[in-house]
Amino acid sequence: MPKKSEKTGREKTTDIYRLLSEASEKKRQKERTELLQAVGVEDKFEEGDITIDMKTCKGVECKFCIDVCPTNALYWKTGEVCIIKELCIYCTSCVLNCMVDNCIEVRRKRQNGETEVFCKPQDVSLLLNKINARNRVRIIKDLFPDDEAYLKQYGKHARARLKKKKRKSSRPNSKRP
Repeated sequence: MPKKSEKTGREKTTDIYRLLSEASEKKRQKERTELLQAVGVEDKFEEGDITIDMKTCKGVECKFCIDVCPTNALYWKTGEVCIIKELCIYCTSCVLNCMVDNCIEVRRKRQNGETEVFCKPQDVSLLLNKINARNRVRIIKDLFPDDEAYLKQYGKHARARLKKKKRKSSRPNSKRP
C-alpha cells in the first residue's frame, strides 16, 4: 500500500520507468568499463555519442576512420561503416582522419561538465593545438617560475637579448624620407 506524503497528503508513488532506466544505464556502464579494460583503454569522458551520416560517408573509398580507431569501435559491414558504441571512447581520431566534413560527429562530456562537439578535422586540430599550448605554458612555468630563474639558466645570452629588445622599444620612431 503506498505511503502518504506528510506535506501534501497525497500518496507517494515509485517511478518504475525511471528506476528501470537507471538500472539499465548502470548495467551498460559496467559492460562498457569491462570491454574497455579488456582492450586496455582508459575511458576519459563521462558520456558521449558518435554518429555517422551515411549519406555523406565515402567509406568504400577511404575507410580511414576504421584504420585509426584505437578500440576498433568502427568496422566495415556490407557497404557501410558501423559503430560499436560501447567500445567508442570519443577520442575523435575518426573525425580528424575523415576526408568528408560533417560526416562523423562526436559529442562528449568532460568531467568538468563541458560538452564538446566535433564534426570536422579542423575542430579537432584546434582543440589539440589549444591543449598543447596549455601544456607548453605549464611546462615553461614549472621550469622557470619567474624571469630570474630563466636568466639564471641562460645567463648572458638572455640578458643581451633583453637589452637589445629594450633598446629597440625605447628608440623613437624615425620616419625615412
